[in-house]
Amino acid sequence: MKRATRAVFALLATAGVSQVVAAECVDSPGNVLQVCVFAENGGAYYEVTRKGHPVLQRAALGLAFEGEKAPRVVVAGTAQRASRDSTWEQPWGEERHIRDRHNEMRVSLRGDTQNTSAFDVVVRAFDDGFGFRYDFMGIPAGRAVAIADELTEFKPVGAYDAWWFQAYEKERDEYLYQRTPLDRITKAETPLTLESSQLYLSIHEAALIDYASMTLERTAPGTLKADLMPWSDGIKVRRTGPFQTPWRTVLVSETAAGLADSRLTLNLNEPNRLGDVSWAKPAKYVGIWWEMHLNRSTWGSGPKHGATTANTKRYIDFAAKYGFDGVLVEGWNTGWDGDWIANGAGFSFTKSYPDFDLAEVTSYARSKGVSLIGHNETAGAIQNYESQMEAGFRQYAKYGVHSIKTGYVKPNGTIQRITPDGAAHNEWFAGQYLVRHHQLVAETAARYRIAIDAHEPVKDTGLRRTWPNLMSREGARGQEFNAWGDPTNPPEHVVILPLTRLLAGPMDFTPGIFDITEGGKPSVAKRVQSTLANQLALYVVIYSPLHMAADLPENYEKHLDAFQFIRDVPTDWERSRTLDAKIGDYIVVARQERGGRDWYLGALTDEQARTLTVSLDFLDPQARYEAQIYRDGANADYRTRPVAYQIERRSARAGDRLTLKLAPGGGTAIRFRALQ
Repeated sequence: MKRATRAVFALLATAGVSQVVAAECVDSPGNVLQVCVFAENGGAYYEVTRKGHPVLQRAALGLAFEGEKAPRVVVAGTAQRASRDSTWEQPWGEERHIRDRHNEMRVSLRGDTQNTSAFDVVVRAFDDGFGFRYDFMGIPAGRAVAIADELTEFKPVGAYDAWWFQAYEKERDEYLYQRTPLDRITKAETPLTLESSQLYLSIHEAALIDYASMTLERTAPGTLKADLMPWSDGIKVRRTGPFQTPWRTVLVSETAAGLADSRLTLNLNEPNRLGDVSWAKPAKYVGIWWEMHLNRSTWGSGPKHGATTANTKRYIDFAAKYGFDGVLVEGWNTGWDGDWIANGAGFSFTKSYPDFDLAEVTSYARSKGVSLIGHNETAGAIQNYESQMEAGFRQYAKYGVHSIKTGYVKPNGTIQRITPDGAAHNEWFAGQYLVRHHQLVAETAARYRIAIDAHEPVKDTGLRRTWPNLMSREGARGQEFNAWGDPTNPPEHVVILPLTRLLAGPMDFTPGIFDITEGGKPSVAKRVQSTLANQLALYVVIYSPLHMAADLPENYEKHLDAFQFIRDVPTDWERSRTLDAKIGDYIVVARQERGGRDWYLGALTDEQARTLTVSLDFLDPQARYEAQIYRDGANADYRTRPVAYQIERRSARAGDRLTLKLAPGGGTAIRFRALQ
């Protein structure tokens, strides 16, 4: 097996003269990808090929430190090499057993500045992508350094379209994706998915710890550069030596489905540090949430207050009756009155409104076999939250609350940080300040055996492997935009997310709206733009270990036959396969229930009606199945007949081919029930 090489190749120098440069190279285990690192004219660079064809042309590597000149670096010695082929088990996840098969190369570089005197570039090559990070082991312990810039570039070879949205915008990551040529990008968030006629790439990062989130800036035609979300004074990152950066990752696939089924990001994170995490349980939940987005009740106190003891008991009764694990309650704690976004420092995380009794509610829930899911909206008032976090988590643990939804609703770039001298500084939502904060939340919550579902979060980078109580995140336009968005999410949104945002990790999208027109809204652009069958399929297509049945209880009881799929579908899986996908057009995903024999399938389309044919080769060839099919009804259409659906049953076996007819904005959800 060819694992690694030291290559010599020609690079075009100025004046058209070729210059021979030695490069340290590493091949992926199946000889699919090769990543080469080299130094030339004082700069460090890398190149990538796939099956001998260029994928990324020569692109820069390195960091620039505050107070130092741009370093001139050389390769110091021969690269160190290692390989791994092992399998590890997720305590919960989209795949129970993850294979980690990669070859590693550590290239030592020496620069001519104090902080770059000795550092390594570490590369791990997988058959479906690669990651690299910087290891500044030459900086003495305790020496404080400030990173002024990261020099890392990505230069795809060929013509690519990008699926992206603008970074540094007011609403963080909550924007619709646009598809443009790569050179239309200004600054984009990651994961950034690139599509060409031959390959799909996804640029992202893994193991984002005590560092700034990476966005991507187009600095020249075909060139994307790492752009770190800075502190308020412009410094990108503050660290003390020695330190490692997050991994910079690129997935490489011939198909869009191959991107979705990669586990590279998880493999680049460290193993579970929490030990037994059986308390971090995948679950389905209902809650006091959608009714407030519909303005039927309020977060704040008053005659329409939603989070009352009586209303919570009503949801608990519904959850117990239909087999749901939890009930989310938003607006139970004081601080919601008035302009809470501007006055987040007024939130208490232990004191409830007078009409909500936490002890009574949690006792009632336990008697029904249901758990309460807590809610901590911070409005970006980080220091107020951190000052109460221990007390809040201690109180939740006392009453048996083991899952919390956190929130950070605050315009990007206005998260206030007060320094000891009393000065106020405005920070970005995913700069190092917030990255540190979210890490503190995860570690503090773990001490109280509490799982986190973070909304308005720092993006996922696979840290759920290391801290499995980081169960889900939002980090994109979710279902709430279908209540008051202007416009709401178009049908293509949910067939873009699995190949963009969800490449980072689970998303709490909150699916399951059955009252598609939201009481009869006449404008399609002012309400949910999907069919009911599409809402069912979301439970399979959009992965989250915590899934909400987001609609009002009475709307489910009008369609108990369709509601059965939501009751049946798991949130924890043995294995997952993306069967077919075209970004922005359609997607088909199949998942096997963890520890069980049943499979579930979800198919979604955009505004176009489609007929798709899928092979059932994922089923057990030794088993017979009953396919319970929830599909769009005759003449269903998200614009005119969104609630038209049909349910049918038929026998199925491995190798059968199934034809799926999807209405405009439609979908199909199937349970393949294994028969004895």
